Amino acid sequence: MSVQWFPGHMNKARREIENVMTQVDLVIEVLDARIPDSSQNPMLTTLRGDVPVLRLLNKKDLADKDRMNRWLEHWRDADQITAYPFSTQDKADLAKLSNWVQQLVPHRGSAEKPIRAMIAGIPNVGKSSLMNALLGKRVAKVGNEPAVTKAQQKLRVNDGFQLLDTPGILWPKIENPDASYRLAVTGAVRDTAIDYEDVALMGLKFFIADYNDALVSRYKLKEAPVDAVETLKVIGSKRGALRAGGKIDMHKAAEVFLSDVRSGAIGPYVMETPEMVADEWVKVEQVKAEKEAARQARLAAAVPQRQQKQNMDYRQDQNKASVSDEKE
Repeated sequence: MSVQWFPGHMNKARREIENVMTQVDLVIEVLDARIPDSSQNPMLTTLRGDVPVLRLLNKKDLADKDRMNRWLEHWRDADQITAYPFSTQDKADLAKLSNWVQQLVPHRGSAEKPIRAMIAGIPNVGKSSLMNALLGKRVAKVGNEPAVTKAQQKLRVNDGFQLLDTPGILWPKIENPDASYRLAVTGAVRDTAIDYEDVALMGLKFFIADYNDALVSRYKLKEAPVDAVETLKVIGSKRGALRAGGKIDMHKAAEVFLSDVRSGAIGPYVMETPEMVADEWVKVEQVKAEKEAARQARLAAAVPQRQQKQNMDYRQDQNKASVSDEKE
């Protein structure tokens, strides 16, 4: 799967983050608890320096608790990173947030020296919902479509706590193709940029391998599914995704499945573990190394070809010169 982003927009967002980072004491990064790694923005890691990060694993009610806790344990000893399960719908979580922030920035928090936190997150992780919940009013547009936030905003939570919002952006190049699919399955990528059937089949392969019982329960299957294509056909037939003549409309079936996955109707899940992501990055680096080796080989092969052309051009020039001398 290939997703294209606009370099101009990304460069503008990068500059905005760089500017804001010099003004803040803390970064609040909102992540999707179902894809804790894929929903991170590497740009923040690169640009934040030693600014502490509070990671909120939002949509915790949609996430598999055991796998979510594995991520919390994985980050526990990470430098300058604190993470908690979170839900913008949970008033207790919202009440705890100010305390979490205060613990990370104990030297600020008064009216004279308010805590200045940058709130960041890729599209559709719930960043705008969090801002609205914290401020008790609708200050940020909320939508199921990604990339709703368009410009930076500075907002006052209370006398000792300020938020600086940044656009909900993805990065120019997602190097891990598996992460691209997970982002598409959970809805972080605009639906106009994806092939529904392709993404649904990738999602089904994951659920067949990791959450087979959830599929059986949701779609009342007679037996545990083993094949993604056949399972999508069954979902289509059960949910009325049919064309004339009773043929399965695979696109509509894919829409049904992805809607269930994104809304939580299929049950709680987490699409990645720290070990899985580590293995994927080993493969990504291997592919990069192979591509670089192939590029170097092409360059090496091109050198004698260029030399041959130069020799040929030289001989042609010499022949022309010889012919010219004979004429004279």
